[in-house]
Amino acid sequence: MVTEEEMKAAHVVPLRPHNAPIELCEYRAEWAALFIREAARVRATLGARVLMLEHAGSTSVPGLAAKPIIDMILAVADSADESAYVPAMESAGYVLHIREPDWHQHRLFKGPDTNINLHVYSFGCPEIDTMLMFRDWLRSNDADRKLYERTKRELAKQTWKHVQNYADAKTSVITAIVARARAARASRLSS
Repeated sequence: MVTEEEMKAAHVVPLRPHNAPIELCEYRAEWAALFIREAARVRATLGARVLMLEHAGSTSVPGLAAKPIIDMILAVADSADESAYVPAMESAGYVLHIREPDWHQHRLFKGPDTNINLHVYSFGCPEIDTMLMFRDWLRSNDADRKLYERTKRELAKQTWKHVQNYADAKTSVITAIVARARAARASRLSS
């Protein structure tokens, strides 16, 4: 669980309370197109500095209800070296919202005109593997996709001071699903 003080420290822009339930939408096919458009813009902005760019989060899982925010994972050579990519991103209209040097050197940008969370990590960061494994497992496992959606829908009804509090409340379910995905991958690799 992230404390409010930790959230404030990580935010480059001021942290604003949410103080509301979470808006979830039924899956929309347009989310894939929005990712493709944003990915093209990021690639045009950063060129060869883009070492990997993936659609992640619930909007990347067909059939899964989600907050209407496109989560993207960008891998660069060194996410801590902000001078290598932040000025270019800002010149393209992206805004650096979060800087978390103690958590995988994570950075988060918001888009100029599309509701996105662009998560930036260093290439090879283990969090990238976890996020993509979770996405891929939900795409292929109906039972866990339904479990995750039920959990999200139940939690979304509550009033959350910060969206991060809602995200933290899903942690135990996400951890269990990731454990099953890891076990299945290990089983496939050992056979």
